[in-house]
Amino acid sequence: QRDMTVTVTGPGTIKPNDSYKATTLVKGEVLTAPFEEGQIVHKDDVLFTIDASDVENAIKQARTGVEQAQLTVQSAQLNYDSLLRTRSDNDRDRQVKANATGVINKVYVDPGDNVAAGTVVADILDRDNMKLQVPFHSVEAASFYVGQSATVTVGGTAETLYGTITEIAATDSVGLGGTLVRNVTIVVQNPGALSNTSTGTATVGTAASASSASFEYNASKQLVAKYTGELQTLNIKEGDRVTDGQVVGEFKDKDMQDQIDAAAISLQNAKLSLKNAQDILQRTEDSLDDYTITSPIDGKVIEKNYKAGDNVDPSTASTSGASTYMAVIYDMSRLTFDINVDELDVVKLKVGQKVRFTADALENQQFTGVLEKININGTTVNGSTTYPVTVAVDGDGETLADSGLYPGMNVSASIIVEEAGSVLSVPVDAVARDNTVLVAGPGALDESGSIVDPTKLEKREVTIGRNDSNYVEILSGLEAGETVYIQNTASNAMAMMMGG
Repeated sequence: QRDMTVTVTGPGTIKPNDSYKATTLVKGEVLTAPFEEGQIVHKDDVLFTIDASDVENAIKQARTGVEQAQLTVQSAQLNYDSLLRTRSDNDRDRQVKANATGVINKVYVDPGDNVAAGTVVADILDRDNMKLQVPFHSVEAASFYVGQSATVTVGGTAETLYGTITEIAATDSVGLGGTLVRNVTIVVQNPGALSNTSTGTATVGTAASASSASFEYNASKQLVAKYTGELQTLNIKEGDRVTDGQVVGEFKDKDMQDQIDAAAISLQNAKLSLKNAQDILQRTEDSLDDYTITSPIDGKVIEKNYKAGDNVDPSTASTSGASTYMAVIYDMSRLTFDINVDELDVVKLKVGQKVRFTADALENQQFTGVLEKININGTTVNGSTTYPVTVAVDGDGETLADSGLYPGMNVSASIIVEEAGSVLSVPVDAVARDNTVLVAGPGALDESGSIVDPTKLEKREVTIGRNDSNYVEILSGLEAGETVYIQNTASNAMAMMMGG
């Protein structure tokens, strides 16, 4: 009977809770290094600043490049928009539209002619309506209003027509006899005989015009081309009646798509160049952060390999003999180590199990810890898989280091799976692969307990239970006080092992 503690054992290496090896991606002179070995630094504390004058100049150049690229995009955008507007204007101006309602009095061009913008295409007269602009005494005209009815008397025929006031002059003028008059425009329908040689007078209410005047056509306009090119169609002739806005012809289209496509490509290239310039600026600005090295953890400075005034060049450090690390920081708030556990044993482990370990460099000292993490990302070699588990060492890391337990020391650990108490057990080597043991039968031993007749050794089957590295629990098949034997395969002799 013996107390049995079931453990899983393995070697490990002490390491700090966290560590940081400060390196640099840039070269240059170290401007500041405001710390010393053994000093405690905190997260985000500045460890080193490196001369960044070159990258600062590069940032200025990159910003100029972005501004130039932006101007190029603006210019390309303006050119593209201008071409689109020109095409839109051309599509609108290619159509020849009547600019008044009336009759075509004269046509000046023919289809197929090359016409410049501003060329008169035709004359339009509104013969259906005539207007008469006559003076009224200003005192009477002051009471008139646009839209008011008026009566017109045609000179020579005394024909009476009815019309409407369409315009009243804003200022007075001097009429016959020195009286003040104001011109009033009245529009009447043409009964057919009126022309611009006809004359007439008018009355508004009881007020009569101060004198007569000649009739004018209500509309007399020239239709002018707004496009330069070949006149493809013209659907009017003299005497035709047209309405304001009516399409009467069209110029041949000038294909601008090639110009627009080229402008679109130029615009896209300008935008890509701008994006590239912005990326260069962003990368250059980001690289400025590389010239200030900060600590990502709280901890103690273990190594400081560069000081202010030193030149650092990571590309040559490994060949020049310079240190590849500018500084090393350990978080010594606690210590840990990892053990690789066989797949047959890892199933026995649970987070929180106690751990006992010793350090190779510290004789007669035992330390404790707790199983903190079981990593299920195993490693398989030659058909056997192991899993790393992490042990957190009991106690403060700084205190443990003061007592001699340093990061990097090799340790041998036992993870306590179960403390079984007092159980019947035999040495592990006493149990064969078929779960049998050799027990002394009658006549096998002499009075002193030495083997006198090996043929009297009895092969007995046993039921095994838990085990540690040296002993295995016997659940059935043996009694306390019986003698079992372990065969020495090297000498083929029998070595007696006393149970109990």
